[in-house]
Amino acid sequence: MDIRSPAFFIGSTIPFKYTCDGDNISPPLLWEAPPQGTKSFALIVDDPDAPDGTFTHWVIYNLPADTRELPEGVTKEPTLPDGGIQGKNSFGELGFGGPCPPKNGAHRYFFKIFALDQPLDLPPGASKEQVIAAIEGHVLDKAEVMGRYARETG
Repeated sequence: MDIRSPAFFIGSTIPFKYTCDGDNISPPLLWEAPPQGTKSFALIVDDPDAPDGTFTHWVIYNLPADTRELPEGVTKEPTLPDGGIQGKNSFGELGFGGPCPPKNGAHRYFFKIFALDQPLDLPPGASKEQVIAAIEGHVLDKAEVMGRYARETG
């Protein structure tokens, strides 16, 4: 399985518009080649470089098995039109919260997709920890893409 974004190259800078300093909208994501038996997808976006430990920027689950992309600017609604469900990020909000590191250097942002053998029995607003617990034993494959972002100093 593979995931990528047409908005940035692997390991490169995430464009300004997808950050808290820009429009704070989710970047487009594409994935392919999930394993046979995939019944749903979950996506977690986090920053392991945050000063107080890993900071979660997006949690989304129960994306249908035939889904292969998320467009730019996914709504912050609890449930998406295709049935996908959004969890809470570390900002305490549903949906995507863009990179917003302190002004002390670049942080890494990991966009991780999980192919699951079942949908998750979780309501909207679940935490990353709840999703990680629910997917245990149900991950058929996973993939990730990493982008970086640093804020101006001074």
